[in-house]
Amino acid sequence: MLRLNHKNLDVWQLAVKFVSFIYEITSKYPKDELFGLANQTRRAAVSISANIAEGSSRKSLIERKRFYEIARSSLVEVDNHLEIAIVLNYLDEKTINEISEKLNELFAKLSKFIEKVK
Repeated sequence: MLRLNHKNLDVWQLAVKFVSFIYEITSKYPKDELFGLANQTRRAAVSISANIAEGSSRKSLIERKRFYEIARSSLVEVDNHLEIAIVLNYLDEKTINEISEKLNELFAKLSKFIEKVK
């Protein structure tokens, strides 16, 4: 593994943990969603940490910030997919509360991180 700076970022570490959580909950979706909503949600979740990593490797401030903003947009995409899962009754109330907490925490940390980019 490469020893790169993004791996030391709290926001990147939180995003990676979030992926694990998303994989866990989407594994409980109906089997016919494996290549549908579950896959879309997982891909968007992976994109969060991937864009943080890619952004941190960019030299230009404008490029770095753009990748971090794309990461935040991927988080919003995950939120959208989870809202659909709620409508489809794929998630119980306990899971919904856990998801909400994790989404809001990651969104807040990522937003603060973007604001501090210099």
